[in-house]
Amino acid sequence: MIVNVKAMPGDTIGDRIFYAFGLAIVRLVYRVKAIGAENLPRGGALLVPNHITWVDAIVLQIACPRAVRFIIDEEFYRKRILRPVLYRVRAIPINRHKPRQAIRRAAERIQSGELVCIFPEGQLSRTGTLQRLQRGFEMIARHAGAPVVPVFLDQLWGSIFSFRGGRFFRKWPRQFPYRATVGFGPPLTPEEATRARVHEELLKAGADCFEQRPQLRDHLGRRAVRGLKRHPFKTLVIDGSDGSCLSSGKILGAALALARYLRGHFPEKRIAIVLPAGKGAVIANLATVLADKIPVGLNFTASSEAMSSAIRLSEIETVISAEQFRSRFPGLPWPGNVLLLDQLLPRLKRQILFWWFVALVTPAGLLARWLGLPSRGDHAEAVLLFTSGSSGEPKGVVLSHHNVIGNVAQFTVMLDAGPRDSLLASLPFFHSFGCTVTLWYPLLEGTPIITYPNPLDAATNAALVEKYEITVMLATPTFLRGYLRKAEPQQLRSTRLVIVGAEKMPLDLAEKFQQRFGKCVYEGYGLTETTPVVSVNLPDPIQERSDVIVQPLHRLGSVGKMAAGIAAEIRAPEDDEQKLTIYDSGMLWLRGPNIFEGYLNDAKRTAEVLRDRWLKTGDIGRLDEDGFLYIEGRLSRFSKIGGEMVPHDVVEQKIIAALGLEGSERRIAICSVADESKGEALLLLSSESIDTDALRAGLREMGVPNLWIPRRVASVDAIPVLASGKLDLKRCQEIARAS
Repeated sequence: MIVNVKAMPGDTIGDRIFYAFGLAIVRLVYRVKAIGAENLPRGGALLVPNHITWVDAIVLQIACPRAVRFIIDEEFYRKRILRPVLYRVRAIPINRHKPRQAIRRAAERIQSGELVCIFPEGQLSRTGTLQRLQRGFEMIARHAGAPVVPVFLDQLWGSIFSFRGGRFFRKWPRQFPYRATVGFGPPLTPEEATRARVHEELLKAGADCFEQRPQLRDHLGRRAVRGLKRHPFKTLVIDGSDGSCLSSGKILGAALALARYLRGHFPEKRIAIVLPAGKGAVIANLATVLADKIPVGLNFTASSEAMSSAIRLSEIETVISAEQFRSRFPGLPWPGNVLLLDQLLPRLKRQILFWWFVALVTPAGLLARWLGLPSRGDHAEAVLLFTSGSSGEPKGVVLSHHNVIGNVAQFTVMLDAGPRDSLLASLPFFHSFGCTVTLWYPLLEGTPIITYPNPLDAATNAALVEKYEITVMLATPTFLRGYLRKAEPQQLRSTRLVIVGAEKMPLDLAEKFQQRFGKCVYEGYGLTETTPVVSVNLPDPIQERSDVIVQPLHRLGSVGKMAAGIAAEIRAPEDDEQKLTIYDSGMLWLRGPNIFEGYLNDAKRTAEVLRDRWLKTGDIGRLDEDGFLYIEGRLSRFSKIGGEMVPHDVVEQKIIAALGLEGSERRIAICSVADESKGEALLLLSSESIDTDALRAGLREMGVPNLWIPRRVASVDAIPVLASGKLDLKRCQEIARAS
């Protein structure tokens, strides 16, 4: 092995031998890939990396083409076992209570042309996420008058030197040698290197590093085959409708037999699946991908017009369904070929048994080649979903193999499932959350699911949670209201996580749920265009020692911390080119492996939201200094009145409080209508009888600005909502215009 000995000014031959020997030993354990090393200035600079493990400094030194001098907490510098090593590598000790001397020494070393590194978080991550940045690096950069280089260390969370699993060292390494990526971001001037800007650049460097993971270029079918073969006799799917259980091997055998049938009889590229969450839908989706075709999730709760539009746009000729389910929807625009799974699979019994045996004895790679699966999926279309259509006609969202595999990898780290975990899979697979989290995540990672076709049937779902001791529930706020009415507290005692998304979580609903069941509700955020998981609140880690600060993973009012590999920018809502800091409120733009490939056959609308792999979410948001994401509303749910942006969601919450409607079903909605004097005005749709004078007086008493108080109230029989419980904005606006 050839070792690059990185010399530092003043190094002796002994120092160089020490460096060479040390790096050679570490390279036996780690395989480090460096990207962006060309961003390192020729002269002195300050490196500011994230801090994940005890060996971050060693990994960074392996990746860096020049010797690095590290700033080390004086407490560790003075430890007897560490001091000889730290002294030899010329580390700079820093006393947190008296940092000036260390800052001066660091600035001098940088001015002399050296690379100096400080970990700006000030402590090791206990959560695997980026923590709040301390101000020390800003002071060093300004004293030295030198550039600051953000550095991101990726894939180290989970190594034995990280705190994943709640402990350092006492765990087996997940791989050997351990692979890591180190990304060097573009240098910032001392004036540019604020905490907000460095935070933003670290997220971008993290996204660049995440893209280097080789599994992102794999084929979704190949990943599923490997995942299912890992534990072929383990129960993976329990169908809550009839109590039947399927092991990973049986699912793979049935899907392989169906995949061969699809290849032999249906030449088209896309096949639609119209089935509720259940074992049949799992097999149908998997078989379609194993046939190297694209499963299209059709929303069977949508209107006939929306279904017809989706079928026409995606050029669907064949639908996989079931006789019992098909008979419940006679009005749906079924295409010419309807493949009834409950009739076909019994005829394929011999083939299923054959492929089950073949799958057990054949290596995953050979099995994939036998199926004719491409070796790479990467950015090719893997899944087609349609948006909910809450603000207009549903759009076809093209999700690639890269997207689905990437988002599953992101969610895997966030959930950190153990051997006793299981998921309630009642969300339909045409819903992006259901598709990625309760379909492909279990198939790739092996976490069992208990399926049930109706998420609104809270009584049955709660009984399933109790019977099978389900630990993770995924829902929308609308579905949680059913549990408050129909579930008993003891039925949910096994759950450790209740995660909601798709719509804003009312705080009063979360409070009532916790009061009744003793379970905290963790709000997340995502879009169909983000495959969908972007962020989620999670339980705070348990404090392991009194002298270690708990690093939060949950913050009330936020939608949690963003998943690994996602970068964010905040731009002015009126001007896509005007950048703000990520701590300011503005239009949220995202970049990462989970950002979709574009809208199907709609280049114009794709260009409106996708630019250089950055997605314009349409949501107004911001991050705080700890990295928590706050969504303040969709841009379409703001009105510009007298030059001021008025958020509809906030106004609705004020009205709910004023009218005492907490915890009720949705009974009001704010809409925007044209106004000659101020451009726009607020209109309140209500299914309740409202005394407008009393409402206005109540809002003024609460301190609500006059611009935020609705001019008129329009009575409706019911507020239009979609099947997921999200507000049907399109229909609301139609009612408002007609009022």
